[in-house]
Amino acid sequence: MAAAIGIHLPVHEPVGTMIIDIGGGTSDIAIISLGGVVRSKNLRIAGDKLNNDIVSYIRSEFKILIGEKTAEQIKISIGSVLANSTPKEAIIKGRDLITGLPREVVVTESDIREAIGQSIATLLDAAKEVLETTPPEVVSDVMQRGVYLTGGGSLISGLDVILHEHLGLPVHVADDPLTAVARGTGIILEDIEKYSDILLVNEDDTPPQI
Repeated sequence: MAAAIGIHLPVHEPVGTMIIDIGGGTSDIAIISLGGVVRSKNLRIAGDKLNNDIVSYIRSEFKILIGEKTAEQIKISIGSVLANSTPKEAIIKGRDLITGLPREVVVTESDIREAIGQSIATLLDAAKEVLETTPPEVVSDVMQRGVYLTGGGSLISGLDVILHEHLGLPVHVADDPLTAVARGTGIILEDIEKYSDILLVNEDDTPPQI
């Protein structure tokens, strides 16, 4: 909800909006309408998990141990979920698991795509599952408005395209997605009364009636 407010989505209006926030530790997928969450799903597949996927893949395929910081840098520089016409590659340095000595290898975007492929597939399936359990009248709104991506993970090259292909909906990457949640939290704090209704959780956790 904070991410949606941070990118100025009409959270209080009687229209359905879908947002996917891919942070560091978790990804949150939600359908929002009338100041409440109609359907949502939380996944522990986000930036940190993708970094770990890359570390594991490099260890398995190249027999080199790298740190999460290196994995993060690789993900940002050449990470992509779709093949590009001009493939990218990067040189990484790590510790050879056999000799224990430093070694460097060339890693391609194809390697990174394979490393994070299963996690991305799980994220896509979760987004589809949220849509499949959403009331039809709300889904019709989402079909018109599309899906909004926030969080650092939304910057992975090609993610918006593959989501569009998987869901059949327009996909928009928010401006400055890294700070969406922080901006939304600031907006709420500046006007607590206006957003007090969305801060209250129903005891029975019943989603709002549309």
